[in-house]
This record gives sequence, structure tokens and C-alpha cells, in this order.
Amino acid sequence: MCASMMYQHLPTVIGIVGSGQMGCGIAHVAAQRGLTVLLNDFSATAIERGFSGLQKSLERLVRKGTVTPDDAAATIGRIHTSHGNLEAMRGADFIIEAVAEDESVKKEVFRNLDKVTRVGTILASNTSSISITRIASATSKPHRVVGMHFMHPAPVVPLVELAKGMHTSQQTYESARSLAQHLGKSVCVSMDRPGFLVYRLLMPLINEAFFLLSEGVGTAEDIDRSMRLGTNMQSGPLRMADNIGLDTCLYIMRTLHTQFGDSKYRPCPLLVQYVDGGLLGVKNGRGVFQYDPLIHDVIHAQQPHVNLTHNISNAASSYNVN
Repeated sequence: MCASMMYQHLPTVIGIVGSGQMGCGIAHVAAQRGLTVLLNDFSATAIERGFSGLQKSLERLVRKGTVTPDDAAATIGRIHTSHGNLEAMRGADFIIEAVAEDESVKKEVFRNLDKVTRVGTILASNTSSISITRIASATSKPHRVVGMHFMHPAPVVPLVELAKGMHTSQQTYESARSLAQHLGKSVCVSMDRPGFLVYRLLMPLINEAFFLLSEGVGTAEDIDRSMRLGTNMQSGPLRMADNIGLDTCLYIMRTLHTQFGDSKYRPCPLLVQYVDGGLLGVKNGRGVFQYDPLIHDVIHAQQPHVNLTHNISNAASSYNVN
């Protein structure tokens, strides 16, 4: 019998900490697959904003005919929200952390989860770059901690990237894999290394796109077009960066640069400037491109280095939970 057949028990209650784009996206996927979801964030404002965005996303799917009104209502009905402390997570069988891509913040979440969860509860991190071994060190049960990186937008992208820390048990890993497959996702597996597989490949590409933009080698529109039409990418690297969040991209580049000590991971100064200027992408309406939530038109944000004023016709992502 193969190892993956040994752990067929699936959790019925999923806890998700963080109600931003990723947390709400994962909640959407889990609830749509019939699981009860406990969604938590640090403040009432954050959880209300995230849950409202999730409802609007489902409403858009209903209007498109992708989801029936009854299925959308059932999905929303399976999601239970809380804010403040993590006491509500006591009832979860499997918890996925999806807070900001910041090691100290994630460790604090895991430290608190360790205090309120049962011994057998699995704790997964949606980190895209931070060591699972280091995150797990904040708990008393590192063998129950695993990396489970969903891609953005979680309801659409069919991949989950799994990563085992130094102490992650095989049972924990197989449970995470079984859950990912139950959620309809394909799985790739990475060693516990900075950036894992996907972002170690993707982030240097995004970073280089910012260097091209800052040097005036091409416009944002042409840089993205070159990759979409020349390499068959569904989205160009600059628009992809806006969807991920420019602050997240910068944090990951800094992690890669620090951990590997290699100048090829040096963050582009223009990327730093965007983040310093509060241009974070889709999450706050303006990054390399500007996003109008009402008409979904996208125009270039102004930058002194290059001309980004030309309107383009591509619409913003239909799945946007801020």
C-alpha cells in the first residue's frame, strides 16, 4: 500500500488565520468543498473587510453562471468568523496560517496557536519563502508543522506547494497532501529552502522586470506583453507582481538575498521605491498599474522614470479579496 493511502482521514473543520487575499481565497476553496471553516483575523475591521470581499467574489461567480446561488449561499454558510485571540481555533482539526509574509509575525501566530490547539492538530503555513523549520521552532510540536503554499488566487490556481521542515513527520506531510488533493489541487513538493520552488523561480523574474522598467528598456505594457505572447505566460510579470502584492515580492526578494548572500537576488531599487511609496498592487488599488474596482479598467500608475500613462484593455483579476 502506498504511503499516501495510509492517511485517508480528512479534517472536517479547517482553521484559517488571516483574512487577506490568500486567507479568504483558501477559505473559499475549503468551504466550497464542504468543509467547515473557522476564519480568524486580528481585528473586527480586517475580518469584516475580508469576508465582505469573499462574498462579493462569490456574487460575481453567480452572475457569471459559474456557481449557483444555492451553492454560493452554502459556501458562505460554512465559514464562521472570529477576531482577536485565537481561542476559536480550538475546534479546528487542521489550521492554515495565511498572515503577512513576515517571519516574526508568523512565529507569533504559531506560538499562540501552540497554546490553544489540541496535540493532534496540524499547523500549516502558507508561507511562500520562509523556512518551515524556523516557523516550527516557535511551537512545542514541530513534527505537526508543514508548509502548504497556495497560489494566488487560491480558487483558480490548481497548485499547492508542500514543504517539510526538519522535524515534519511523514503523517503530517501525508495529511497535508491528502487535504490539498481533496481541495482539488495538484501538489508539488519542495525541500525546506528559501522561496521553495515556485517563488525561487518567479521572484527573480519579477525583479528583473522591474530592472527593465527602471532602465527604460521597455514600457510596463511591453514587458508584460513580451512574456505573455513570447512565452505563453497567462499574466505578465509586472501584473503578476501587482496581484501577489509588491510588498510581498520585496519581502521575498530580501529573504532570498539574505539567505543565499547572492547579488542576483538584490531587490530592484524601483521595486523598493514602489513599496516605500505605498503602491502595493491590487490589494490597495495601485501598483505598477492602477485598478478601478468599479469598472475593472487598468491604467498605468505614473512614475517619473518611464511613461506609464497609456490605457490598456486588460481587466483586473475577477477574484480580488483585500
